[in-house]
Amino acid sequence: MIVTNELCVNYGSEAALKNINISIPEHSTFAVIGPSGCGNTTLLYALAGLIKPTSGRVLVNGLIVDGIRKQTGVILQNHGLLPWKRVWQNVALGMKVRGYGKEEINQRVNDILQELDMTAHKDKFPAQLSGGQKQRVAIARTLVTQPDLMLLDEASSALDEITREHIQDLLLDIYKKRNITLVFITHSIEEAVFLGQRILIMGEGQIKHEVMNPWFGDENLRLKPEFYSMCTEIRKRLKEGD
Repeated sequence: MIVTNELCVNYGSEAALKNINISIPEHSTFAVIGPSGCGNTTLLYALAGLIKPTSGRVLVNGLIVDGIRKQTGVILQNHGLLPWKRVWQNVALGMKVRGYGKEEINQRVNDILQELDMTAHKDKFPAQLSGGQKQRVAIARTLVTQPDLMLLDEASSALDEITREHIQDLLLDIYKKRNITLVFITHSIEEAVFLGQRILIMGEGQIKHEVMNPWFGDENLRLKPEFYSMCTEIRKRLKEGD
């Protein structure tokens, strides 16, 4: 579904991405992990069409990405919620921008809020929500537009450990229920192993390693020794990339 060919992104004279070649199959999950400044967020922005490559290209479903795709949902670190709008209005925003009718907006928004257990909070403002609730609203706003691709930048980094695991469980459930592809940036080895079907290890704007995760999809993986073995392997690969 997603292919990059010799993808390069420069910021002035500084190379943020250097000849990135990846292929991400449809309905798969892809974790990108690496130290701060390694280029992982730049990669996500290039996949989203938010920044233009200096050279090379990004293709989704065989079409060159030249700007933001209608079917791509992007969730950034700060959630991007409008503080002056209530939860229901924030979730509906993407559909309104795309010109959907009122009846369809009402149906989809109410359905997704119920699915994500946020109906009781629909009339609250973002400032009245916990960090985990804000993240659920951001996810709901993306899902309501029925994307085929979701890109997440540090989706759970600002959350406490228990809430972080709840959000990870939610994302795994969303992946299993929908024909959707997930690509996410993380600095958490545990998150990469739990949610990543494939794990891309970045360093200095380049791909250092790509690891297949044979344990992906197991909801109880965190309770098993295989989880910790995989975390150890990723930790070793990260050190090799130093």
